[in-house]
Amino acid sequence: MIKLRDWQTRCVKHALNIYQSQNHFLCLATPGAGKTVMASELAMRLYEQKKIDFILCFSPSTEVNESIRQTFSKRFKRRFNGLIGAIGGVYTYQSMPSLSDEVWQLIRSHNVFVIMDEIHHLKGTEVGNANAWGEEVLINIQNQATYTLALSGTPWRSDNAPIVLSTFTEPDNTIHCDFIYGLKEAIADGVCREPKIVLIDNNKINLESNNLQESFSSIEQLLSKSKVSFQGLITNQKVMEYMLGESVNKLNEIREHNPNAGGLIIATSIKHAKQLYHILVDKLEQTASIVTSKVQRPSLIIDDFRHSKVQWIVSVGMVSEGTDIPRLQVCCHLSRIKTEMHYRQVLGRILRVTDDKDQQAWLFTLAEKSLTEFAYRINEDLPEKTVVFEKSISDELDLTSEESYDAELKTAFDFNIDLNLTQGKKPINPSQNLSDIDEENLYNLTLLGGFKEKIVKMFDAHLQCN
Repeated sequence: MIKLRDWQTRCVKHALNIYQSQNHFLCLATPGAGKTVMASELAMRLYEQKKIDFILCFSPSTEVNESIRQTFSKRFKRRFNGLIGAIGGVYTYQSMPSLSDEVWQLIRSHNVFVIMDEIHHLKGTEVGNANAWGEEVLINIQNQATYTLALSGTPWRSDNAPIVLSTFTEPDNTIHCDFIYGLKEAIADGVCREPKIVLIDNNKINLESNNLQESFSSIEQLLSKSKVSFQGLITNQKVMEYMLGESVNKLNEIREHNPNAGGLIIATSIKHAKQLYHILVDKLEQTASIVTSKVQRPSLIIDDFRHSKVQWIVSVGMVSEGTDIPRLQVCCHLSRIKTEMHYRQVLGRILRVTDDKDQQAWLFTLAEKSLTEFAYRINEDLPEKTVVFEKSISDELDLTSEESYDAELKTAFDFNIDLNLTQGKKPINPSQNLSDIDEENLYNLTLLGGFKEKIVKMFDAHLQCN
């Protein structure tokens, strides 16, 4: 039996009590706190009480699926692969529309416990306003499953749309959580590491455009008063080398005490990831792995890195929410996605506590306006801690006009999706000036699925506006 943390014990007890009067329970726990272990214990208690026959889990990725499968198999000492004789199975959200009716019939004919990890991926209060995955829940799980459990580390969607099976409090319209375990409490309990966020800025930025010279005293000023994009900054050679250099120095410092400590680089595209990888290996003499949506069996690469002494893993979306690599202690955020949900999920990758002596957790990011706001909001969550550190690049940063920016955007995500078959509507062009929320949705959709019908559903409103 896995030894439970205090919060997990309290959450299981509270859920069992809540289930006496309702069949849904929403647990908000900070990333890295151990939601999957709690869920497996709750499932076991319901099974021991003969209230459920099977467990079905859904998550946003195959990597998270594998973690769930291992945890539940260990707790039940039985297979958790969805085959005959198994106690349950785990599936990705994008597989929902292709599941056979026999799976949904199982929920209707037996006492089934359905667990939805990172529930914020599921949108909608009714079929009319739901996304593809939310619609499947509303039709096949709501009012069908004996009990449902929703898990999340971020209790909101970036687009502020309603989350499936959720209720909202008045008058502020915030989501109602049945149990909350925040970062402040997790740090006090020794469950999560205390984060340190370094905001990298530069007060000597020179921009040459059409034979004109301009100077800027900060990254925020540059981005607001020029045509330079955030994409242009994070792919700038000098910026990449500086950000990686700072991150490498910090990881080297930590590895003096924790030789197994590792670092994570969040890239914005496969091309970008390869550039960062070569800087790490060729210029900074680091060992590194690279994982993207295009590699075969990315979960094996992640698992190899998890159990190795390789210093860095460079990722395009494959190491984000729910991915458990406890030895990660440094993260360099160079993604173009600038939403708070994505930001907090990335930070969560370095907060899992281990038995090592040094439990530092450092996130390096540029001092872009939104990212700065997110950092200081985390600082507000931990008023007794010093979370945010500001650091300015000492060297001048010389930039030129981004003549190739549109071309860079068109390949920013290295799409494999046919975007032209959209029922007569014009296709989504990645070079459009999408909002941060649209970029996050499109980015996640590319990594999670690749089905044209999902693109139509999730971006129908966006396309109608164009």
